[in-house]
Amino acid sequence: MATIHVNRGATSLGAFPEEQVRESIRAGRFLPSDLGWKEGMASWQPLSQFAEFAADFPAGTPAPPAPPPQAAGAAPASAVVATTPAAPRSGLPWDERQSKGLVSAFIETLQIVLTRPAEAFTAMRREGGLAEPLLYAVIGGSIGGIVSFLFSLGLQSIGFLGSRNHNAFAMMAGIGAGSIAIIILLPLFIVIGMFIASAVIHVCLMIVGGAKQSFETTFRVVAFTHGSTGPLQMIPVCGGMIAAVWALVVYCIGLARAHEIETGRAVMAVLLPLVVCCGGGILIAIMFGALGAWSGSQH
Repeated sequence: MATIHVNRGATSLGAFPEEQVRESIRAGRFLPSDLGWKEGMASWQPLSQFAEFAADFPAGTPAPPAPPPQAAGAAPASAVVATTPAAPRSGLPWDERQSKGLVSAFIETLQIVLTRPAEAFTAMRREGGLAEPLLYAVIGGSIGGIVSFLFSLGLQSIGFLGSRNHNAFAMMAGIGAGSIAIIILLPLFIVIGMFIASAVIHVCLMIVGGAKQSFETTFRVVAFTHGSTGPLQMIPVCGGMIAAVWALVVYCIGLARAHEIETGRAVMAVLLPLVVCCGGGILIAIMFGALGAWSGSQH
């Protein structure tokens, strides 16, 4: 599917997949006079003059005058010098939950982040506050975490995990208070985890030279990723592993699109904490092993 660069006057609105441009036209976010360009076009053209979008504008929309011709292979929107600040991105469905409804907006956002992360984080707004993405992360993470936790308790109660306890009711009563405390505190753990993970990843982005945007942008990527991959924990037995692996993939794609950097640089920023932790663990193990060997040789 072609990627279309969109300008409004001298302001770059960004580069979008064809289907997202069509949805934005229907929603009124793109105007007939907005200029578009894609690979192979000789010059910029108003979106209303694109054959693929002709049916998406209201009937009777007057065609704006065509812009002055440009040389073939004209530079895309990102290369145009803007005289005003860049317009905000179209946003994720979660930003429209007042009109869509909470459940519908959550499901639509989850679907686009999990299945089309490049498109999702190209549209994600870089700013707008931390509360909305944090709420999304808490909802998605809590749903997945609580269901996974209750599922594991159910397996333990029937002896599938650990030793079999024939008095299941006594077992559940014994761990009931602790389970309730974990469920109640889980949203708090998620909030704390979001800020810690975002801070670590943003510092790593700075180290590899990929922090082109603010901490808020990184936080929004982390929050929408966690909120979308969290429900994957509900998959029996291996849900936690699937959620963790796919979160790493979405982190890399999301950071690259949100900060507009190379995917390789984003991958380095995401894997750097893992490399440091694993390397530190191996180093500590070697030190303790050497210390044990030295102590044994002294006796």
